[in-house]
Amino acid sequence: MDVLSDVLSVLRAGQPRSALVRWHGPWAQQFPPVPNAVGFRAVVQGNCVLLPTGAAPVRLGAGDVVLLPHGRGHVLADSSTTPPTTRASDPAAADFPDSRPLVIADTAGPSTVTLCGAYELAPEGHHPLLQDLPEVIHLDARVDGRTGLRAVLDMLGVELARPGLGTDAAIPALLDMLLLYALRAWFDETRTRQGTGWAAALRDPAIAAALHAIHRKPAHPWTVASLATLAGLSRAPFARRFTELVGQPPVRYLTWWRMTTAARLLRGSDVPLNVIADAVGYHSEFAFAVAFKRQYDTPPGRYRRSTDAIPH
Repeated sequence: MDVLSDVLSVLRAGQPRSALVRWHGPWAQQFPPVPNAVGFRAVVQGNCVLLPTGAAPVRLGAGDVVLLPHGRGHVLADSSTTPPTTRASDPAAADFPDSRPLVIADTAGPSTVTLCGAYELAPEGHHPLLQDLPEVIHLDARVDGRTGLRAVLDMLGVELARPGLGTDAAIPALLDMLLLYALRAWFDETRTRQGTGWAAALRDPAIAAALHAIHRKPAHPWTVASLATLAGLSRAPFARRFTELVGQPPVRYLTWWRMTTAARLLRGSDVPLNVIADAVGYHSEFAFAVAFKRQYDTPPGRYRRSTDAIPH
């Protein structure tokens, strides 16, 4: 599994939430911050403006997608001058109903249709890839090369507007694809930029090779030397470049990813602890438990029991 796919597989907890919303002007809604979720807004019809807290307005037209990786509070409105209101209609809210069409206000006037939604992050889902993302990512799905993003938006709109047999299965899958295509579009957009962080790490052939190897085989007895050889670099230059781009040394990242993978298995399966330990590179269940407790401040068995009530 490639790194981006692998990371996305551990980000979400439970079902993503979404709604097709028809707004009639004048309108403005305040969306409060949601610290443990990734939000998105996509414009299907019409235009509007997104007003992030403490940041410049973002004007949106049909085909525009906004990703809010850190759950930033914002206002969505027909105009920056319309006074905002707060209604219980935020798909990021815990009490939001199942995905469904939603009409906000029934006054006359031009209408704007948006897809609004949120992905609840898993307890172990705070991957450094997300931490590197800006507060607001604005993408135009009509740009050349983004046909996948546009297609997913169209299919999601159809499923929400006209639910049918299989819609409950289709919507979560389409939301996963939307997040993937949005992140892929952002990575493509930043491809020519210099700097550090995950976008730069995945653009660097040597470091990307090491990351892909760690994610494909977390149980392998990787060392800095073996990862450096795989990357085609000597040990010291590899360790420096990896740490600079990824934000932590290779062995620390390897351990972190092993524990993150273990947490996902504990949260989403009934696989025995000794099998999980072996799957993430620990031949001793005791050594695995010590490493897991060091990262999560709780033994793996207790972690599993504490998440038994969480829907997977």
